[in-house]
Amino acid sequence: MRYMKIDVQRCNWQFVQLNRLTAQRLVGWLVGRLVGRSVGCVGERTLDDNIQCRWNFCAVVCILCKISPLPGLGPSGRNFSFERFSSTMSCQSLKSFADNMVIIGTTSHKTVCNIPIIKGDFESMPKGVQKFVAEKATLMQAAKIFICDGSVQEGTDITGEMIEHGMLTPLTKMQNCFLCRTDPKDVARVESKTFMCTPDKYMSVTHTPPDVQPIMGNWMSPEKLATELDDRFPGCMKGRIMYVIPFSMGPIGSPLSKIGIELTDSPYVVMCMRIMTRVSLDVLKVLGENEFVRCIHSLGCPRPVNKKIVNQWLCNPEKVLIAHRPAEREVWSFGSGYGGNSLLGKKCFALRIACNIARDEGWLAEHMLLSSFTGPNGKERFIAAAFPSACGKTNMAMLLPTLPGWKVKCCGDDIAWMRFREDGQLVGINPEAGFFGVAPGTSHKTNPIAMDTCMTNTIFTNVAETADGGVFWEGMEHEIPDKNIQMTNWLNEPWKIGMPGVSSHPNSRFTTPAKQCPIMHPKWEDSAGVPIDAIIFGGRRPEGVPLVFETFDWHHGIFTGACLKSEATAAAEHTGKKIMHDPMAMRPFMGYNFGKYLQHWINVGKPPHKTPKIFHVNWFRVNKDGKFLWPGFGDNIRVIDWILRRLDDEDIATKTAIGLIPKKDSINTEGLNVDWDELFSLPKDYWLEDSKEVRKFFDEQIGSDLPPEIKAELDAQEQRIKAM
Repeated sequence: MRYMKIDVQRCNWQFVQLNRLTAQRLVGWLVGRLVGRSVGCVGERTLDDNIQCRWNFCAVVCILCKISPLPGLGPSGRNFSFERFSSTMSCQSLKSFADNMVIIGTTSHKTVCNIPIIKGDFESMPKGVQKFVAEKATLMQAAKIFICDGSVQEGTDITGEMIEHGMLTPLTKMQNCFLCRTDPKDVARVESKTFMCTPDKYMSVTHTPPDVQPIMGNWMSPEKLATELDDRFPGCMKGRIMYVIPFSMGPIGSPLSKIGIELTDSPYVVMCMRIMTRVSLDVLKVLGENEFVRCIHSLGCPRPVNKKIVNQWLCNPEKVLIAHRPAEREVWSFGSGYGGNSLLGKKCFALRIACNIARDEGWLAEHMLLSSFTGPNGKERFIAAAFPSACGKTNMAMLLPTLPGWKVKCCGDDIAWMRFREDGQLVGINPEAGFFGVAPGTSHKTNPIAMDTCMTNTIFTNVAETADGGVFWEGMEHEIPDKNIQMTNWLNEPWKIGMPGVSSHPNSRFTTPAKQCPIMHPKWEDSAGVPIDAIIFGGRRPEGVPLVFETFDWHHGIFTGACLKSEATAAAEHTGKKIMHDPMAMRPFMGYNFGKYLQHWINVGKPPHKTPKIFHVNWFRVNKDGKFLWPGFGDNIRVIDWILRRLDDEDIATKTAIGLIPKKDSINTEGLNVDWDELFSLPKDYWLEDSKEVRKFFDEQIGSDLPPEIKAELDAQEQRIKAM
């Protein structure tokens, strides 16, 4: 039998062989010996703490030797509680095992803290990962531990089990594609239940007036967080498998990449993370004993489940919580299985946590697509573009040009990590490995590349299934030959085209590997990143805002990004057509004080860094009849053409109060029926009102945290507008 020997003098641990009787004698000796002697526990404060700590060590030996501590002999006469054996912290969920505590010790090495390991080699993982897994498996009382390796066989096995349990439906018309339907109560990001947790409130949010609710992040105190976590996580995985997902955001081993470990009880999360991130045991080899982002997720449905399960989708919508501890590089998510809430490598890690890491390390983590555009002259340029969710990022990233001689290559459609090289050039990577695209509105007309990409090896969520084993959503009406084909809608109800309601949820998704996109850039996984020549901001602005304009300089570009507004989208719980502020397209994903975030952008733009030009686009301006003034989609290459020519300093721009707009007819509109004057008009009254509203927004939502450079830009633009 293997167990752990404790050298009381040096806290030195080593494996030795010992029979059961000797082990029992050792425990008896420890119980007596440790009553009057400290064993070097970290953070001892009180007598009860010391006794608890000594019992903790005794309990480890007991567990490793498969014997039980004597009842009634715990601290203060209590029976020993395994959940308490690592720490004396008041929050059970945040307790940490002592660094020198080893938590494996059975003859077969197939259990950790008495929890069976049904797949994977626990001992081969870095010690820090072992400790993390053991702590949380113990806290959540998982029934089994499954260490993911990212292999094809693993995916086949998990998929088979999900199909068997009714969680996935094979789409027989398509190759290796599956349909998942969620509980209708779990369909989108829940911003109101998403929090940043820092000791100082104003590390997370700005200094807003007492009667103003901050819209760029929600703060929760550590004390409140402790209560909320302990109300949810202890025992939340009873009867469930805890999957351990080692993943890399960015190419494995790249100096621009970061590593995370997600723990989850959702096989759906495992399958989607295998697509959206790089899941591999190689991640653990690269990690070693370095830091990693800790991601803890639970559906919040321990067995037995005493409520109705809809569509075989487990969730606990009444207790949803998504909490970030940026200083600790940690994310806690409870109650939701939906992508943005449960695929913690995505918005939680790649934006909210990563922008904190970026601030500390001097780079940028942004809600941006990253693609290259090559004109007829053969010159390739890379552009990063920030649009709010469902405002055309994926369409632009995979743009199919309507102008001859143009080529577009995609590096990423949602998130860009960017940093300046030693030579001053800004470079970027896409930290993700897949696309998590909004299905409704996607078609061979609007985004043929995305349609081609998602026809194999894809998980579809909350779309309709056709009777012949295919998929359907709003926007595909002209793509199916049989308009009367029977379907099953996202609510698992019979449906046909023309019937009331919709076939698919507005936020229904396809999760598909990026590597099978036919226009992925050959360097999309280059560990050195790609050079970024321009940055674009844009949103849904139905009136007043021109098709495109160039900002005056880096500071004016940051100011323009800070002023970004857009209609609310289906990606969050907001509904309707309300125009919302979405500064830098980061409003739902802001990881720290927005004023400090703007200051960070200002700081990274200082010499010797070579800052790219910044532009603003608006594909969504409408006329008085509500019709779009610009055709959009593939014709957006005409605007990109103008932008790239401006990068070469062509004299094709006119200075206005808000920036440099195209000189008349400097954009190729051949073959289009567009009203140039209306596309580029700048109604003075509109912009005066907009400027007034932006000032109010800055005063209320940023307050004293507003960098003076941005205030100066606002003042200057306001004066220019008044002089129009």
